[in-house]
Amino acid sequence: MPKILATHEVDDVAHWLASPKREEVFAGVMTNLTTFVIPGDPSRVALMGDVEDLDALEAVMNSEAGAEAMKYDGVRPATIVTYIEG
Repeated sequence: MPKILATHEVDDVAHWLASPKREEVFAGVMTNLTTFVIPGDPSRVALMGDVEDLDALEAVMNSEAGAEAMKYDGVRPATIVTYIEG
């Protein structure tokens, strides 16, 4: 089960950290979710987790529920960079 790390910008780091949407949307495709912030940076964050099925994760990311969760969380989709454990 590979780990993924996704970095991106958000509108409000505190709101993103407090949001329940990650667990709601990714519960079926990711486990062991961990959030990261850069101290002093008001917009850059990262999310790491274990993914059993990369195709299922991509489907969630491209779904209406995924888009709504990103919008609710203030994620700037154009800034997402995803790394997959080698």
